[in-house]
Amino acid sequence: MSDPTSARTGTIRLTVGQALVRFLAAQFTERDGVRERFLPGTFGIFGHGNVAGLGQALLQNATDPAEGENPMPYYQARNEQNMVHTAVAYARTKNRLQALACAASIGPGSTNMITGAALATVDRIPVLILPSDIFATRTVDPVLQQLEDESGGDVSVNDAFRPVSRYFDRIWRPEQLIPAALQAMRVLTDPAETGAVTLSLPQDVQAEAHDWPLEFFRERTWHVARPVPEPAALDRAAEVIRSARRPVLIAGGGAVYSEASAALAAFTDATGIPVLDTQAGKGALSADHPLAIGGVGATGTNAANDLAAEADVIIGVGTRYTDFTTASHTAFRHPEARFVNLNVKAFDAAKHSATMVVSDARAGLDALREALGGYRSPAEHAARAQTLRAAWEELIEPCFQPHDQELPAQTEIFGALNELMGEKDIVINAAGSMPGDLQALWKARSPIQYHLEYGYSCMGYELPASLGAKMARPESEVVAIIGDGTFQMAPQEIATIVAERVKVILVILQNHGWSSIGSLSQSHGSQRFGTKYRMRDESTGMLDGEKLPFDIPANIRSYGLEVQEVSSAVDFRDAYRRAEASQDATAIVVNTDLYGPNPPGNGWWDVPVPQVSRLESTQRASAEYEADKAPQRHYL
Repeated sequence: MSDPTSARTGTIRLTVGQALVRFLAAQFTERDGVRERFLPGTFGIFGHGNVAGLGQALLQNATDPAEGENPMPYYQARNEQNMVHTAVAYARTKNRLQALACAASIGPGSTNMITGAALATVDRIPVLILPSDIFATRTVDPVLQQLEDESGGDVSVNDAFRPVSRYFDRIWRPEQLIPAALQAMRVLTDPAETGAVTLSLPQDVQAEAHDWPLEFFRERTWHVARPVPEPAALDRAAEVIRSARRPVLIAGGGAVYSEASAALAAFTDATGIPVLDTQAGKGALSADHPLAIGGVGATGTNAANDLAAEADVIIGVGTRYTDFTTASHTAFRHPEARFVNLNVKAFDAAKHSATMVVSDARAGLDALREALGGYRSPAEHAARAQTLRAAWEELIEPCFQPHDQELPAQTEIFGALNELMGEKDIVINAAGSMPGDLQALWKARSPIQYHLEYGYSCMGYELPASLGAKMARPESEVVAIIGDGTFQMAPQEIATIVAERVKVILVILQNHGWSSIGSLSQSHGSQRFGTKYRMRDESTGMLDGEKLPFDIPANIRSYGLEVQEVSSAVDFRDAYRRAEASQDATAIVVNTDLYGPNPPGNGWWDVPVPQVSRLESTQRASAEYEADKAPQRHYL
């Protein structure tokens, strides 16, 4: 059946939901001559706020599309926050050139997406958020799940999306969709301004019909720019770099998303400048490169941090300089340290009083290499970097070996995984102790392999992210490393993985507690209080009794997934090879030691300790904190 076209030539009568689906399905991106659908699918959970609006539009697209209308596949999620994480992982794996939409019902369904939206915006990853909203007509007021605001009738809980979105609009009338949808696409495809984009959809407006110009639904190609640096900015940056005796380069996520690996390697080969990396930038330069020194900052390698401490010029490429990267402003200790920041976003390029080069990372690195005109850092500097790296690799070798304890340390499992996974496979992790261990230990041999969400450090990201990454790269083996604490926060998308027949490998490390925060608590005088999973002891009133009888393998099996449970690195290797050979998703539950050991490190992170306390442990930690804080400074 064809759509009813009005007597006015060039228009078509559709609901707002139908028009939005048709518009989104016709959007494309192009970069470097490669053109592809920007939004090839929509995740959604239906409720009364969208089941008959946007839900009907997706159904109609799937079962009775108009002539020339592109398909918009629908994916059913189980948790609204999770589906945004899935979309973020998909877009990140696609280097931000493709994204997914996420639709939810009014009230809690929509507000559940706020955490995911914040993560996307913090990490500079595009995702389209489509929350349902209150009635525009206010005929039904208050509608079910509406939070009434006595200060104004046009306020809803969806206003909470404003601070976590790069663009927000509420579609009160059908006509407003046209400019809002075009603005949404502008932001989603802008490499500097991208993040979460929210179009809030009142539930009555979703079902309202309007005569739309057919031109609105034509295929549009959004050209993703590679901004080139201003010549004068290049000259200024080159002058600073030429003066350097101990320069370092920090590769951030922008070096990965701009596909700048070849340009980075060429720059490093030409200049002899050692490359340090952030969580998002690991793999931008292969770990096999002789001047790839590893992670820098609070959880970085000793080699990278020693070089950072000595550096007189720091070249930041596509990095936001989070507190972990700067070790809370203690990493760069040279009294006259200067920064040259190459970033597509001026906001980040300006950090630390830097000489700014506002540019795409790949285009900027190529231009900066030419502008340096044969400059090369002193040979002894590169030699020292390689010596420090060799010493670090020798120091951490015991991390991968069995320890004098019943259960393996998680570092043993990471070492095994690093050996077993291919360079185009993907390892996924997020919050807790594991990102710190991985940044220090993992050798990423490609920009694809290392997928860490540490901008928002969101527990619960890992499992749904494995689904998104596998959707984006079905040819890769995708492994999500998940702590038992994280698993308990967000296991729901196992059902989606099973329903969609997506083959991922879930590695759950069970140590009966929050390892990272427990260690932080211990080191900061709080005695691991509230960080272990224990029954409440009736005699003490504390959560320090027997371990909780939570059976993770049984829980996972209830979703229909095959589970292997192991308690040694040797058995883990065998389990991984079986999982790799399987055509189906598999979970491996590894019993590990809560207390590590973890990698050595010389970085610092600013977590203030109470200045007064009756606890001796806190008093000691406070004195140590004041001493460690001494090198902290602004970079001016």
